[in-house]
Amino acid sequence: MEPDHASTVVSTPAADGARPAAATVVSPTAGSVPTTDTPDVPDQATRHEATASGLPGASSRGRWPVIAGVVAGGVAMLATLVIVLEFGGAAPKRLPADLAGADPGMVTGWGLPVSRLLCDAAGVGTVGALLAAAFLFPAAGGKPGAAGRRMLRWASVTAWVWCVASLAQFAFTVSDLIGKPLPAALTAHDVGNVIDAVPQPRALLIVAAIAFAIAVGAGVARKLDTCAWLTAVALFALLPVAMTGHAHGSGGHDLATVSGGLHVLSVSAWVGGLAALLLGGRSLAGPELLTAVRRYSGIAGLCLVVVTISGLVNAYVRVVAFDALFDSRYGNLVIAKTVALVLLAGCGAAHRQFTIRRLAAGTAAPASRTASGNAAAPGDIVALVDRANLVAARRPFLRLGAAEVTLMGVAIALGAGLSRTATPAAADGATSDNPVVAILGYPMPPAISIARIFTEARPDLLFGTIVLLGTWFYLVGAVRQRRAGAPWPIGRTVSWVCGMAVIAFATSSGLGRYGRVLFSVHMVQHLLLMMLAPILLNLGAPVTLALRALPTGVTGTTRSARAWLLRMVNSRWLAFIGNPLVAWTLYSVSLYVLYLTPLFGWVLRNHLAHLAMMVHFLVVGYLFFWVLIGVDPGPKRPSHPARIILLFTASAVHTFFGIILMMSGSVIGDSYYSLLTRSWGASSLTDQHLGGGMAWSFGELPGVAVIAVLVFQWARTDERRARAKDARMDSGDDDEFDQYNAYLAGLATRDGRSGR
Repeated sequence: MEPDHASTVVSTPAADGARPAAATVVSPTAGSVPTTDTPDVPDQATRHEATASGLPGASSRGRWPVIAGVVAGGVAMLATLVIVLEFGGAAPKRLPADLAGADPGMVTGWGLPVSRLLCDAAGVGTVGALLAAAFLFPAAGGKPGAAGRRMLRWASVTAWVWCVASLAQFAFTVSDLIGKPLPAALTAHDVGNVIDAVPQPRALLIVAAIAFAIAVGAGVARKLDTCAWLTAVALFALLPVAMTGHAHGSGGHDLATVSGGLHVLSVSAWVGGLAALLLGGRSLAGPELLTAVRRYSGIAGLCLVVVTISGLVNAYVRVVAFDALFDSRYGNLVIAKTVALVLLAGCGAAHRQFTIRRLAAGTAAPASRTASGNAAAPGDIVALVDRANLVAARRPFLRLGAAEVTLMGVAIALGAGLSRTATPAAADGATSDNPVVAILGYPMPPAISIARIFTEARPDLLFGTIVLLGTWFYLVGAVRQRRAGAPWPIGRTVSWVCGMAVIAFATSSGLGRYGRVLFSVHMVQHLLLMMLAPILLNLGAPVTLALRALPTGVTGTTRSARAWLLRMVNSRWLAFIGNPLVAWTLYSVSLYVLYLTPLFGWVLRNHLAHLAMMVHFLVVGYLFFWVLIGVDPGPKRPSHPARIILLFTASAVHTFFGIILMMSGSVIGDSYYSLLTRSWGASSLTDQHLGGGMAWSFGELPGVAVIAVLVFQWARTDERRARAKDARMDSGDDDEFDQYNAYLAGLATRDGRSGR
């Protein structure tokens, strides 16, 4: 349970920024002997620190340490960037006289990495400020409190910086690619050619537009829901640039693009969240700060795991062998970044082991006095000592957090320098000179067989992360329920774990490798993700488990995770997409839009679009079967006969789709499959006919299982209603029976009147 903010005597600064009256300290009478232990009166230095820490009586002088810290962190990041560029050989140098015509100039040479660093820092700051406003800092009535509003103002400022820095990086990138200095490189012809040919400048323009929208939105946001949406948009804005770079179009790019995206997302939440705590947490009362720190600690722990895994994958893709870590400049910088990660993990462990416990102990004393009815008046010695003790308790957290943010800034600068440093060859020896490798990210696999479905596995990092985290959180919730004395049904746990196993098999076994080469294998992935896995996941009832296992939170404080989940379940947006007709349309019609248009060929050529397609299969399948057989709470579902009709019509649409594939005389996605030089197996058209037969036949099997579940649920529902009705009749509380008696009494009254 979260701490009860209503039970503490530590006050927070007024929302309008007004200063409360200064406390008056009265010395004990000379010669008097206290009958109880009297707390020591804090000295003048401690009182000043309490003032500068955002407690009652806060002074504007407390802002100077923050400004000094920001300046020092910026200088450290710039110094690290210069050292990394010099060490990695990427520092700009003037070209010889015979190549002067292709020299973008020293301004572009230094402006490009510096603008990249500024973009990264501003993006991290924006994400952290929005994350704190939405999920960490106090709120009431669905609106952020004073600290949250300050974070929104910070987010607006950093988003403006992010927007301008992205535009600057775009200009420097064009200059670097064209080989002309600014502003001569920014002609309409050159800019258009660069945008058409290179993905990274397009990504920078997208980021600039999103950052502009965030800057405007954060400036006018007044609700927690808006803060949450802005946080999601800011996280999305980190992806376009992160997923273009060294590995784009090269060997291993299928792993590197996803790992790069996950790495940037987790680093931004980790670093930005802590920076927001240090900036905005200074004005929070003890229990509010403790709640924010504990919530951030959970987020940071998850981010550490994701950063570690994604960093290892990135190193595997970009470094040819283990020896290259020591033999190449890029490998040396990877080692330096790994050391920074280990130090950051040590800081996190120190937070959990020492600073959070000390912060909790410093918060517990005034709260315990309030609970016992011995709360001190704002002006007496005990209240002043409580405030001083709270300052002393939060001091280690602030100091260690400041050191951690500085170290994180150095790691970000290392990343910006690595983006300009030449990498060794791809991990598996594949190069982008091979057109198949440039498309798939790996060489053409050998001829398919049943055994190779298991031996030729290629893990999918996105779905692998979803499976690991989904399984872990579900099992933690189930264990928590068992410890609470309310065991979770083992059948639901088995169903959920089996659903996650199906996702892993469909994406990370040999099906994942061959699914990019053969349409028939792709169709198997489609059927597993859109039909089998969603049925098993829905029967696991994850939302019900989360609502039972998550803490309820405290009214008037930061909205808890359970409250956020309830907000989503009861939202109008979920009610719309959960409408049976909308869910049926997304499940059925989207197949024709995807496969029977040129969209399919483009999706296959673009790895990120291919991942989005696979996510679409899983999400719309889960949504459709949630309407049919889901046991989790949500919008009102149709009657059981209507659900059966929905299932039969959807099955008919899928069957017809399979027949179209079987009878087609042209290859769907031929613009993609014609680029693959496959020397084994059947032709693309024959393979497509096989995939159509699978869609026609396999689709019937999940339908039979769903019919069985529907009939079982229908019978259970009727049985529960019958038992409830019998119980009401036995208690004499049956509404229908009373209404029938009233009806008979009315008839008797009318008959009596007519007889007169």
